[in-house]
Amino acid sequence: MKETKSNYCENCGEFHDSVHDHFSLVKVGESVPDFEFEVYHEDSIKTMSLSKLRGKWAVLVFYPADFTFICPTELEELSKLYPKFQAANAEIISVSTDTVHTHKAWHDTSPGIKEIKYPMAADPSGKMADAFGVLIEGAGPELTPDEGLALRGTFIIDPAGILRSMEVNDNSIGRKGAETLRKLQAAQYVETHKGQVCPASWEPGSDTLEPGLDLVGKL
Repeated sequence: MKETKSNYCENCGEFHDSVHDHFSLVKVGESVPDFEFEVYHEDSIKTMSLSKLRGKWAVLVFYPADFTFICPTELEELSKLYPKFQAANAEIISVSTDTVHTHKAWHDTSPGIKEIKYPMAADPSGKMADAFGVLIEGAGPELTPDEGLALRGTFIIDPAGILRSMEVNDNSIGRKGAETLRKLQAAQYVETHKGQVCPASWEPGSDTLEPGLDLVGKL
């Protein structure tokens, strides 16, 4: 019985394992590349750029696609927390490889998505997703069902345009909005309290640590 696989080569009769390398242009502690992009926001289509967000914190939330299943649960949860992000001088921008017109159609159709107040960015070319290392590309000549979509990636950028935190999940794993807020608060705390670090599960008001030789072996 002849075995058939997508990576079977008819020419040589061998099976080849395709190795695909993801190269992200963004690295924690370095400046993020600037992009200009369209967003659906406040019932209209607008143009934004990452450079115009300088002076405030930015949280980019990549997700696979509109009209899906896990995505609305994540975006709705962030929508409920949006006032807290705003109070922390942070802007949330959700990003998918859909168009702004698809964003509008989803916004008009879904009761939960209709409540979203933050900008919904369109990245139909996949350039932003690719730069942030979350674009799903094909591995070989065969197309994959998710090719051209984005993984669930969350990126926290400080007011100077420096990436402070990144999280990338398989698309079957949903994120927790409250954890994104906690990471933002921790990043802001250490930004304004030099020499301090936030331990595991740190919350605003909790004790922090000041690294030093006196702590070695005592934690």
